[in-house]
Amino acid sequence: MKSIKGLFVGLALSLSLPLIAEEVPANLASGYISDDLFVYMHSGAGNNYRILGSVNSGVEVKITGKHENDYTEIIDDKNRNVWIESKYVSLKPGLRFVIAELNERLANTATGSDNLSNELDVAKNNIDKLTKERIALNNEISQLNKTLTTTQAKLKDQDTNIKKEWFYNGAIVLVVGLLLGLLIPRLTARRKGSMDNWK
Repeated sequence: MKSIKGLFVGLALSLSLPLIAEEVPANLASGYISDDLFVYMHSGAGNNYRILGSVNSGVEVKITGKHENDYTEIIDDKNRNVWIESKYVSLKPGLRFVIAELNERLANTATGSDNLSNELDVAKNNIDKLTKERIALNNEISQLNKTLTTTQAKLKDQDTNIKKEWFYNGAIVLVVGLLLGLLIPRLTARRKGSMDNWK
């Protein structure tokens, strides 16, 4: 009776304990379990071997390269050497990985799009600011041009007035000179004549 109990205990323990994987070789290929299946793992290459559990679809596994009876040996995500039917093993990632990668790319694209939108908003604000500054500078230039035109007109008028003043002063000097030139000889001639009469 004790030996039968010991046999059942040993059998139960052997079924519950996972297989210890050997050291994983470095040259293993990555593989994936088909997406649309719930695959049982066996301890050997065939249905007659003990079922060690199941592997979820889309899970990444390591392919050891051993094939027998349409079964392939793999190392699962818990580092156990198990066998599954070869038709359920693929070298291409399943839809789960593809969708996860696409979602990550989409998130990165969305983040990049948000960053570009923010940069575009900053650029638009800078353009608006520069446009306002340009308008202000154009107004200032227009005002300075008006001031320059007014100042040039004043300088021209002032130059004309100075020339007129010099002209009038010259004319006055000329007239005074002519008058003096005509009067002085007559005065001196009269004095000589009156002095001659006294003699």
